[in-house]
This record gives sequence, structure tokens and C-alpha cells, in this order.
Amino acid sequence: MAPYSLLVTRLQKALGVRQYHVASVLCQRAKVAMSHFEPNEYIRYDMLEKNINIVRKRLNRPLTLSEKIVYGHLDDPANQEIERGKTYLRLRPDRVAMQDATAQMAMLQFISSGLPKVAVPSTIHCDHLIEAQVGGEKDLRRAKDINQEVYNFLATAGAKYGVGFWRPGSGIIHQIILENYAYPGVLLIGTDSHTPNGGGLGGICIGVGGADAVDVMAGIPWELKCPKVIGVKLTGSLSGWTSPKDVILKVAGILTVKGGTGAIVEYHGPGVDSISCTGMATICNMGAEIGATTSVFPYNHRMKKYLTKTGRTDIANLADEFKDHLVPDPGCEYDQVIEIDLNKLKPHINGPFTPDLAHPVADVGTEAEKEGWPLDIRVGLIGSCTNSSYEDMGRSAAVAKQALAHGLKCKSQFTITPGSEQIRATIERDGYAQILREVGGIVLANACGPCIGQWDRKDIKKGEKNTIVTSYNRNFTGRNDANPETHAFVTSPEIVTALAIAGTLKFNPETDFLTGKDGKKFKLVAPDADELPQSEFDPGQDTYQHPPKDSSGQRVDVSPTSQRLQLLEPFDKWDGKDLEDLQILIKVKGKCTTDHISAAGPWLKFRGHLDNISNNLLIGAINIENGKANSVRNAVTQEFGPVPDTARYYKKHGIRWVVIGDENYGEGSSREHAALEPRHLGGRAIITKSFARIHETNLKKQGLLPLTFADPADYNKIHPVDKLSIQGLKDFAPGKPLTCVIKHPNGTQETILLNHTFNETQIEWFRAGSALNRMKELQH
Repeated sequence: MAPYSLLVTRLQKALGVRQYHVASVLCQRAKVAMSHFEPNEYIRYDMLEKNINIVRKRLNRPLTLSEKIVYGHLDDPANQEIERGKTYLRLRPDRVAMQDATAQMAMLQFISSGLPKVAVPSTIHCDHLIEAQVGGEKDLRRAKDINQEVYNFLATAGAKYGVGFWRPGSGIIHQIILENYAYPGVLLIGTDSHTPNGGGLGGICIGVGGADAVDVMAGIPWELKCPKVIGVKLTGSLSGWTSPKDVILKVAGILTVKGGTGAIVEYHGPGVDSISCTGMATICNMGAEIGATTSVFPYNHRMKKYLTKTGRTDIANLADEFKDHLVPDPGCEYDQVIEIDLNKLKPHINGPFTPDLAHPVADVGTEAEKEGWPLDIRVGLIGSCTNSSYEDMGRSAAVAKQALAHGLKCKSQFTITPGSEQIRATIERDGYAQILREVGGIVLANACGPCIGQWDRKDIKKGEKNTIVTSYNRNFTGRNDANPETHAFVTSPEIVTALAIAGTLKFNPETDFLTGKDGKKFKLVAPDADELPQSEFDPGQDTYQHPPKDSSGQRVDVSPTSQRLQLLEPFDKWDGKDLEDLQILIKVKGKCTTDHISAAGPWLKFRGHLDNISNNLLIGAINIENGKANSVRNAVTQEFGPVPDTARYYKKHGIRWVVIGDENYGEGSSREHAALEPRHLGGRAIITKSFARIHETNLKKQGLLPLTFADPADYNKIHPVDKLSIQGLKDFAPGKPLTCVIKHPNGTQETILLNHTFNETQIEWFRAGSALNRMKELQH
């Protein structure tokens, strides 16, 4: 109970006059707004400084930049127990950002809380529901028509509860945040796993599930396990074909998809200054693929340049005054250090099927021949939240312009996704978009599109083996086009453009020649482009909706017959007993990302309707019993059928169930639907070798038990036909393992130990049935 001791008081305050615990603090040296859209909410560098000084005195050692920003946002810096990798911190984030697919469930949960207004500045960004079909304008019109009910819900909920609303067509959430809301030293949480993009502007920006966002919007301190800090020291400078993307592709190859779990990756060293602000954002963005809590760069002149160009000179000047708190202390210590010499770094391309399978571009063709990966590139795709900046588009256009000069166009299909309306308008004005069209490209809407599976792909049939190359961040099986035989590789936009022109993985632009229309051979020159436009950015169309000052008359309607939206019912409380005779729904073999647990693509339309979207539960996971996806044995009927159908059968018949998983279960997206769905369909526990950070937290928030084998080899002791009993819940306590009794069909039993990372607050969530239930208990 202690961690929530002040909650009732804070909720009572929130129910009265709207209070921003972050923005109401005025800097003593200057009064600078957090953004143009919130002129009365101010940056609180003076409080950051005060908290840092308190913690530094307590710890009596130099601090990393990550520690300065995180500890600078502690709710109680004088008394908070601080130990990297062990204690849970209670933090006060500055703001919340939500994309439209996750905002639906987040706002439905906030509505359930009964609070009248959000307690911190918050925004909703419409970027996930726009499907790429034929091109930007037509696709956007179609999306507005198809998703009208959802967009109306988000717009009216935003207006009712004080949340800013970025309409469809605005751009991708992370680009909008970088252009308008991120700043050095900010602590921002976002309901998308690539929220760390803001680390490119010196902020600690962390991806979370919607329930975490609800806590912060409700004015409750947000809990985070005290992160370890991995230092990446950069020396030398980027040049030639080597880009910022190659830094994170290299790091992913070193750390793998789980090597950053529980840690913040902090870049430092003399090589940092050779990277543009948007390039730093690219590196931080894809840090999600190594499981990192977030990534961050120290404040420098490249960030100041970007702030100035995006109309925030006042923030840059203020950051200059507080710069000592926006860089690491000399002599600070990291838990692990990786050194990368940018002078020696070569262009990389990672994949297929996992973002940590790293290859130098020079070697990938040979590796593809050896492994039987298709060499012919069917589609090249540039853009996404990772690589859609003005500099990215300029470098790609520089490559395309050379091909056009020799009479060539792309041999592969080629698509371009601008990161925001501002980027789209500016690259149209400056001619980049036209060059990319002339080389064979199609400019898509300012949205996520194919990166998250919103792609109505027509050039292949499902099951057809093929290769695509993207500048995206994630390349799990079937992620982009729902085809498990699509071999997706991720690399920089300029390498994608060069490979799309050549049409094959065998092409290395550093050494290989192309043949022009005149029959003469030529070599592409390494691209060069401005990191920012020489003139001002063109803002394009105004796509922002301010929340009204008076929202008392605002209605938020959810039809009881809607197939897209559904009001939430509270989950059942724990009955005070051990979980006996749990049926195993599925024992998962190998990689199981949140895409496997709750697929995106066509399922995105049900993100606001828990019962409908639960029909995709674990349909991508491989069942160890038969090696198939979406085929599990019903323990009662002994028939094999789809996973969701089997789960519904168990729920209908009062049979509680458990999932058995492998390593890094739940890696990838922050989508909390991967936790809501098993809870909704009767699941009680997920037992794995290890979890990805966000998914583990999401499971706890919804009242499930994420547990890990004390001995990973015990995974092999459990068979899909067994039943499990989880014992020791009456004495459930932090650090105390639980007991699991494995009951085999032949009557024999085995007992194993299960570890957990629950703290006292999280145990309260479990007992109440969910974190939201616990909030309501305390509120009343």
C-alpha cells in the first residue's frame, strides 16, 4: 500500500482544478513554453537542476546523462531508493503522446477512471490507420472515410479530457514529437515502442502501454525499474555511404534483440558531433529493436540548430543556460561500454526476419546466395518514423538524381513515406519528391503505412518467396505485408534507393557499377544533402485540433453495437487462492513478438474493441506440439483448432489457462492488446524464459502473472498436454519465487520454481484484477 499512499490526495486534486505538476513550475531564469501549442505550460529546468543536485549529493558520484534526466524527474528525490537494475523509481513525466491505434484503448481506460481532465500535457496522433494502396491523397481520403467512427471518438475524447488531437495526414507520431514537443531533458512517455526517437533531441522518451499512459494522465507517479546504462562511445565521423542508420544496425548486431533490456543506451564521445539531430533520432528510434528502455544523445550544437530551424530558439537558448545538466558528468560510469569508430563503420543491412541479423552491404549478396534468400528485390520502401527526415529524403533524392542523369529508373517498385505534413510540404517545395517520383517512386500518405503492415500489396501472392528492402526499423516475419515468405531487410534510405535502382541484393554502391541507358557503365557517388532546408520549413496544412478551454458540453459517444469501439468492463479480482490445474493454451516455440501475439495490419481496425481484436490472439505464434501457427489442441475435445477459438472455449467452460513462452517473449511493439487479449479470454499467467520490458509491464497492468523459469531448462519439462498449478500466491511478495507443480497425464508430477519481478504496487494490481481496478479502489 505504501507506494500509493499519496494517490488519493492527488486524485482529489485532479478532480478539482486542472493541475499540471510538470508545466506549472516556472523556470527562474526564463519562462519558456514547452511547445507552441501549450503557451501556458513551461519547461521546468530549475526543478530538474534541483532534483539532480539532491541525488548527486546522495549518491556522491558523477551521473550519466540518462541518470540526470531520469532522477531529475523523481517524485521524491530525497528519499527514493536508487539502485540500477533493481529498485523501482517513481517518476513524474512531463508529457504523454499516443498514436491512434493505442490511444483508443488508452482513452477508453482513462474514461473508465472517472477523472475529468488529464493531469499532464497529452496528445493523440493519427498515423496508424491509413493503409497504403495507390498514393498519398487517395489513401488518406479512403482512411478518413473508413475510420470516421474511430477518428471522431479520438477527437471528441481529446476535446472532452484536454488532449491535443493531430488529425489524419499530420504525420507519424515520432516525427511530430521531434518537430514540436521533444526538447533536451524532457521525460516523455508514449504509447508506441519507437517513442525513444525523441532521444535524438536529448530527451528521455520511453515507449509504454496504454495503462501506463493512463497513470501519468491521471496524475499518478509512474513506476519504472531503475535502468542500467549502456554507454556507446562514438569516435571518428560519418562519411560517404555510411549513415546514422548504420550505427544502430551495427549496435543491434552486437547487442541482439534483447541485449538492451532494462537499460538506457547513452551515446557519447567525439563522434556524436558528426551526426545530425534527425540522424541521432534515427539511432534512438531503432534502439527499441535491442530491447532498450530508451536511448539518448547529449545536448549539442546539432540539436540547437534543429530547435532553431523548427521555431524553438527560446528552448535552445534555455538549454544552453542549463547545458551542464543536459550532458553526462565527466568520469561517470556505465554498466557496459561499446566503442564504435565511425571512420571504419561500413554501410549495413540487417535481416531477414529479425533486426539484429547484421551484414555489411558488401557481404549481404553472398550471404543471400548461401542461405537461399531471394536476390531479386521486389520493392524498396523508404520513410517510416525511423528514416523520414528532410536529410533522409535529400540523400535518397541525391542517389535518384544520379540514376536519372544516366537514363535509369528503379528496377524494383519504390515507395516514399514522408514523416510529417511539414516534411511532405517541404520536400515538394524543394523538388525532392518530384525527383523520387521520376525515378519510379510513389509518394504515400504521411503515416506509418507498410512499416506496420498497413499495405495493400498486390505484386505477390501470400506464400510467395520474395525480398523487400526498407528503411524501417522492424522486419519480423509477415510484419509488412502479412506474407510469412517475404524476406524483409532494413537499411538506410540511400542504400534502399540504390538497391531499388539496381534491383538486386548483389549490388554494393561503394564498389559496383550500373549501366546507363547509353550502355556506358557508371558508379554512384556517395550522396550528400542538407540536414535541414536552407529556407524555413513549409508547415503545409494545419492539422492540429486544440482542446477547448471549456469542454463541459462535449459528448463522447460509443455505440453499444459498434464493431470498432467497445467500452471496457473491469476484469475480475483475484479470488485469494492459488491457481490450480491451469490448462496450457499453447507452448510457443522460438521468437514470439507482439506481432505474433496480437497482429497489426488488417487487425488495426479493431484496436478499440477488445472482444473483436481478441480474435487474433497468438495466431502468429508457433505451437511446439505440431510446428504450426494458429493450431492448438483443445484439451477437452482433443481437436486442433485456432488459438482464439480454443481460448474462447476454455473461457466459456470455466477453464483457466496459461501460455508457455521462449526467450524475450513479447519483444517489439508496445501494444497492450497483447496483454489485454489473453486476460479477456481467460488467461491467468504467461511463463517464459525471459520477457521484453514493455510487454512484461503490460501483463502486470492487466492483472496477469508474467513469470520466468528459475532454471530456463525447465521449459523443456512442460508439455502442451500437462496441467500446471501455481502456488504461493497467498504469500506473494517481492523477490519471493512462486512454486509451479507440473501435472503430467500419466499421473506423475514435477515441481519447479518460477521467478517474478513484481514490487508491492504491482502485487496490488494483481490482487485487484488490474492496475485500473486498483486506481478505482483508491479513488473511492
